[in-house]
Amino acid sequence: MPRARGSHRHGEMNGPHGCCDSVPIRCTQEHCSHVPHAELEDSHLPPKEKRLAAVASRSATRRWHSVHNDSSFVRHPGSRSSDVEKNENFQEHVVLGFQGPDCAGCVNKIAKCLDSLPAVRRMKINPILFQTEFDLDKDQTSVCDVINLVRKATGYTCERITKKWQELDAICHEDCAEVIARAFPAGVKDVVSKGKKTISIQYDAEIVGARDLLQSSFGISLGLAPPRSRCEATKQIYTTAYLTFLSSILTIPILILSWAPLPKHKVAYGAVSFTLATIIQLVVAGPLYPGAFRTLVFARTIDMGLLVVLSTTAAYTVSVISFVYQIKGVELMMGVYFETSALLVTLIMVGRLITSYACQRAMDSASIRSLQAATAVIINPLDKGKAGRKEVDIRLLHYGDIFVVEPNSVIVTDGIVVSGSSDVDESMMTGESRWLGKRPGSSVIAGSVNRSGIILVQLTRLPGSNTIDDIAGMVEEVAFTKAKIQETADRFAQYFVPAVALLSLTCFLIWITVGISVRKQSSKTAVLTAISYAISVLVVSCPCAIGLAVPMVIVIAGGIGAKQGVVVKSAGALQVARHVSHVVFDKTGTLTDNHLGVAVEEYFTEPPSLTASLILGLTSNSQHPISAAVAKHVGTMGFETAPINHLRTIVGKGIEGTFNNEVVRIGNSRWLGVENIAPVQCLLSQGLSVSCVTKGASVLAIFGLTASLRENARTIISALQTRGIAVSIVSGDDTRAVLHAAIALGVPRQNTRAKCSPADKREYVKKLMQPNPAGRNHVLFCGDGINDAAALAQADVGVFISDGGLSVAQSAADVVLMSPSLSGILTLMDLSRDSSRRIMFNFAWSAVYNVVAILFAAGAFVNQRLPPEYAGLGEAVSVLPVVAVALGMRWRKSGV
Repeated sequence: MPRARGSHRHGEMNGPHGCCDSVPIRCTQEHCSHVPHAELEDSHLPPKEKRLAAVASRSATRRWHSVHNDSSFVRHPGSRSSDVEKNENFQEHVVLGFQGPDCAGCVNKIAKCLDSLPAVRRMKINPILFQTEFDLDKDQTSVCDVINLVRKATGYTCERITKKWQELDAICHEDCAEVIARAFPAGVKDVVSKGKKTISIQYDAEIVGARDLLQSSFGISLGLAPPRSRCEATKQIYTTAYLTFLSSILTIPILILSWAPLPKHKVAYGAVSFTLATIIQLVVAGPLYPGAFRTLVFARTIDMGLLVVLSTTAAYTVSVISFVYQIKGVELMMGVYFETSALLVTLIMVGRLITSYACQRAMDSASIRSLQAATAVIINPLDKGKAGRKEVDIRLLHYGDIFVVEPNSVIVTDGIVVSGSSDVDESMMTGESRWLGKRPGSSVIAGSVNRSGIILVQLTRLPGSNTIDDIAGMVEEVAFTKAKIQETADRFAQYFVPAVALLSLTCFLIWITVGISVRKQSSKTAVLTAISYAISVLVVSCPCAIGLAVPMVIVIAGGIGAKQGVVVKSAGALQVARHVSHVVFDKTGTLTDNHLGVAVEEYFTEPPSLTASLILGLTSNSQHPISAAVAKHVGTMGFETAPINHLRTIVGKGIEGTFNNEVVRIGNSRWLGVENIAPVQCLLSQGLSVSCVTKGASVLAIFGLTASLRENARTIISALQTRGIAVSIVSGDDTRAVLHAAIALGVPRQNTRAKCSPADKREYVKKLMQPNPAGRNHVLFCGDGINDAAALAQADVGVFISDGGLSVAQSAADVVLMSPSLSGILTLMDLSRDSSRRIMFNFAWSAVYNVVAILFAAGAFVNQRLPPEYAGLGEAVSVLPVVAVALGMRWRKSGV
């Protein structure tokens, strides 16, 4: 039965809170009450010093996108974290996107509003993407209440962001409320109104496909809505552009009437100027008033919006007063200057438009999402000729679709090659410059480029949840973190606007005194002159450049790094990487090729078939390089897999289970207590990595494995040492194997550690980080597996090499290298050094601009001043260099 207010409905659940029926403020209660507890508990890792003990117990099967919950995130100043454990089960993780903010200062207003709520904990803010995330105590309030409070206090609307389901925007040819009120088809989780004719459908793509949803699932035919922009900033830019254009059109006649040599009809001209200026003040400047006063009343904060409102209102009011006097036949010394108020508003809007556009273009240019193709050509499996091909929007792809990839075209999403062969360039996603051969059965990733032959690819991951989105999500998450220098900038910006307001008042009082006492002006003239100086000071000052100085550089650097295969998850890591004085490498899978080979094998049972079956049973699901290599080798013998019970992995040691009530193990010789037997010693003396298999107290088999060093390992270590950076190798492998690698790589013997457990690796890193007479070392640890997670978390900068590794270690790391090339470490250090220089320049520019501009505006220079009507360009003048400097990183030369 249709509901009375059908703007929002949920499927397959009964949430505990009432939902919000207001269309601009969207709240999806499914996400409020149906997030699994395990997911909520992992929504934030504890701070770095607390997360070490928790890292080893994390599930190794956590999905890729959980890496955004990086433990190095720095809380927004003032946000609370105490008493979290008391009611963990009543918390949910919330991510909100905002519509309306046009600068970092506006987002910080929202942060202050949220931070005042006792139910909001561990809040982080993203001033670039206009998003915030926090944990919410559902016992105290609901998400809808929070959204309503933000709207009331700041005037900005919010929308909850979720990646739980696929989302599709569709155009309704009927009333949206009627469509939403209908029973949901199978697989549809929620439908939300996005406007009069547009709905957003959240659905489980494993149950129903996008094309089916549009064609018949709702009983009517729906149309595909235009794709959403990367963020709501695009809409804001269009709105600002419209208002700027309107203001310009209305200002031009005022300027002509004021400045052109026309016949003298002052009252008539004044009346026209008054009418046009009033429209500008109400229509263009009017929307600024509610937000400014809401912030003052509810958030108790003086922001730039309030300064702009005060300055434009003062200029307009003085002009009106002067015009009234003119009608009465009294000419004030200053005359009627509606051109000042009109031009001031227009130039403020021009400055905001330029700033918003420049910021978004800078973000888009560095975004990894730009690699995502917009359409795909799918084929009918029964007709693979040209007649069976159809070009569709990527949002309409289904699981299992087969799409065609022509030469020199972008692969639209992740999949498996089912036909054809080709060379694929994955450099834009992994930083690996060599083309990779692809043939049937090979996997391909979204954003890579097919270079030669035509291939048919079967889709395995939909756009919106593919590799591009995984990487982009990690890159964008860096803006939620804060480097220490950003916290300093935030504290400064917090006092900047009140300080400017005080300076403006001081300037006003000084000029009244100077006008009356020194220039012998009348009090009326002195006041009007003082007002013009005060207005200039209010308008010309701009904290936006200070607010953007750090996050703009961090986000641009993150996007550039991602395109070079270096995904930075923490702003703190990007800040610290330039100070690294010691790099510690894991050996197996990090310095060596991850694909080990069995060089020697010896079985102690006859026949070896049972042992081989036990090995397959123990290692079938292992991703450790040594276990995987043994499993691959034994798997070629054609033996069946033995059923192993109570299977468990012991980090840093091996794998154990039971077979016929006997304990069977595979792992290193020390754990199994067989390192001193002759066959093992023989293999160790050859510098081989040794893996042993036991059943009870009996040795069933031993394997000697070897792996070649990564092709650029020697070059990278030499480059680090040339920069004065010490290098160490720590490994769980045996001593001779570690020393053999160290000698080949030029690492001093005293900087090697063998037979290390995960705790040993962590302790070694911790010891290096301790203060010494020469100063504290900044340590970077680079590893590739779950046994490296504790050391990755301990180090100042943890770097994870992604080569099909585990997401537990990814979660513990600050940086992820998307290809198994160690050159990403040098790229990271170069990015850190370059970004730091640019941040320092931005701060210096912001300080110089504001000091000089305020002095000019205040009339500190005797024969020079900045008229209030031109002060409106201050925002553009201050912000554009900051954006340009950050964007200049795109053309930096890598030092690798």
